[in-house]
Amino acid sequence: MNIHTRIIFLRNMIGVQTGNLGCVTAAQKSSRYNGSEAFTACGSSNQHMAEETNKPQKAEDEVTGKAYDGRLMMRLGRYLGPYRPQATISVIAVILKAASDVVGPYLVKVGLDRYLTSQATGFGGGVTTNWLGKRLSADPFTGLGQLSSLYLGALLLAYGFEFTQTYLMQWTGQKVMFDLRREIFRHMQRMHIGFFDQHAVGRLVTRLTSDVDAINEMFTAGVLSMIDDVFALTVMVCVMLAMNWKLALLTLSVLPLIIVVTNLFRKSVRESYRRVRGAIARINSFTQEHVSGMSVVQLFNREERAFNDFTKVNELHMIAFKDTIFAYALYYPAVEILSSIAIALVIWRGGFGVIRSAETGTSMVAGAVTIGVLSAFIQYSQRFFRPIMDLSEKFNILQAAMAACERIFKLLDTPTEILSPEVTKQGDGSNRIEFRHVWFTYQPLTEEQKAMVATATPAELAGMADIEWILKDVSFTVEPGQTVAIVGHTGAGKTTLTGLMMRFYDVTRGQILLDGVDLREHDLGDLRRHFAVVLQDPFLFTGTIAENIRLGAEEITDARMADAARDVNVLEFVQGLPNGFDEPVLERGNSLSTGQKQLINFARALAYDPRILILDEATSSVDTDTEMKIRLALERMVEGRTSVLIAHRLSTVQRADVILVMHKGQLREFGSHQELLGQRGIYWKLYQLQYKDQEPGAAAVALGSGLAVGLAPEVPSELVSSPAEGLV
Repeated sequence: MNIHTRIIFLRNMIGVQTGNLGCVTAAQKSSRYNGSEAFTACGSSNQHMAEETNKPQKAEDEVTGKAYDGRLMMRLGRYLGPYRPQATISVIAVILKAASDVVGPYLVKVGLDRYLTSQATGFGGGVTTNWLGKRLSADPFTGLGQLSSLYLGALLLAYGFEFTQTYLMQWTGQKVMFDLRREIFRHMQRMHIGFFDQHAVGRLVTRLTSDVDAINEMFTAGVLSMIDDVFALTVMVCVMLAMNWKLALLTLSVLPLIIVVTNLFRKSVRESYRRVRGAIARINSFTQEHVSGMSVVQLFNREERAFNDFTKVNELHMIAFKDTIFAYALYYPAVEILSSIAIALVIWRGGFGVIRSAETGTSMVAGAVTIGVLSAFIQYSQRFFRPIMDLSEKFNILQAAMAACERIFKLLDTPTEILSPEVTKQGDGSNRIEFRHVWFTYQPLTEEQKAMVATATPAELAGMADIEWILKDVSFTVEPGQTVAIVGHTGAGKTTLTGLMMRFYDVTRGQILLDGVDLREHDLGDLRRHFAVVLQDPFLFTGTIAENIRLGAEEITDARMADAARDVNVLEFVQGLPNGFDEPVLERGNSLSTGQKQLINFARALAYDPRILILDEATSSVDTDTEMKIRLALERMVEGRTSVLIAHRLSTVQRADVILVMHKGQLREFGSHQELLGQRGIYWKLYQLQYKDQEPGAAAVALGSGLAVGLAPEVPSELVSSPAEGLV
């Protein structure tokens, strides 16, 4: 393998193991802030990016630590258990292949000494003193034919053993990757929503892709290759010592220098390797961010600025990779020179031995060497230093795999916090939801804080300055078949309430009951089958419209799906598509408008025929025409089932049976639309603010006789106390 080939190998290895290290766009609901705003988690601003690229970074994805960790290898070996026979055969094949590779030079040595020299002396001083010499023909033509056949057989055996170990180990590696990825994905599915609030999507994807690939690389190109190299080196050293220990020691005399050079190279490449991985991660992040936001870049004419910033990031990668190339360009010629020196010493000392053997007519005298021995030593010397160079590369593979193992097992060791109880309880099936003095925070609490929360009074809980409460002593009941609307400013805790209903999180204190049973006593799967949710940001998977409505539920028939689409006023649109319900949907539904995606989400919720329907700002991002269709659909959807609506537009909640008004994590008011207007509290002020820009006459009619025509509305200070609590 020449230097150019090795650099390409390094480039591929870095590319495979880096994978998607950059951030990715995550249009997700940030429950921590209790809003429904989509946000982008894919890096920083241009200026921040330019500053960060000049900082030394110690990221989780960088390769650090030991090149071999017995604890991790033992745990990783568990995944090899089902495929132990294949792995064992691969190891045996590697050892036999290494032995077959060593046979060739020895056969050449026997042929030279037995048939091609005047003395015709064999290994050990005589033709018949070695095992092979006794079994060869005395006739030179026949004997050379036998040796040639043995040489060809050794090559064929080496080919067969290499095919066996390559196929079996690649097969085993793919099986291990399949099992490991399946376990990681299954574990991530069991994690509660709060886990994904705290972990970047890009890093989780990297666990499934790049890190698993690094482990596969270790199995297929790391460990077995190292076994091959070590065994080949061991056999060659033994054979050389057996043939002529003086020449063997002379060959190994340069080994200390090669070890020193290899150690320096390993340290240099390790640092360059880390910098290259970090640079690739920044390129991925920068590119993904600016491609996703290309419309903004072009709108504000920032192409040149973005290009210059990208050039800076790209230059860091170029410099890091140039340092890697420089290290390789120094190391391999250095090893070649040292190996050439070893060969020159063998030729020099062995040549004198051959001359002495020719002068005395025998190889038994001190210092005499046969031409066959000299030829074998030259070939062994050429082969001896190649595995040493390969071992330095395998070290990087092994080190990357150990780092990947550590990251993967850290993810797998993360405990699942939301689980079904061992003994579950069945409710009365009434669909009644009750909140009893619920306190909640997204903040992880220490054991000491948990103990204090369990025994504190409501006043003491409210006074805990070190806990950021999202909900404070919230109590209410949603009766069966009732439609309840939740309103309030951004950050008031509206979305948190629905997340707690579906047990995406557990309450910090208090109880939530469904069908008269605490949520923590329900089976988790059965609990969530009660609900169907339509979010503000409609989400569609890659596939077809039918697959997005069914989501794998075989009980949803074509007729039921069509009825659901008709009820939400989207059937006409779907039937107008070339393939109807089988029309392909691109990633995140990018082939459809926002309104169309939202209507399909409504059809999905209705097709599941849920007992409880939750609509979280479902009409906030659609046009007026689509909103009117959705309002008509809502009348059909909420009929006969318990429904919870979250909205900023008060016009969408006026017909609710009960309206809950949340403010700063507390339930401040509740009642019907008219009752709340009559109280002239927070809801009345919210309603007044939303209708203040209408014509005075229309506003007066909408607000009732309590509002003076043309009166400028008073904005309550408690509603605009901070920019973070502004009204939408």
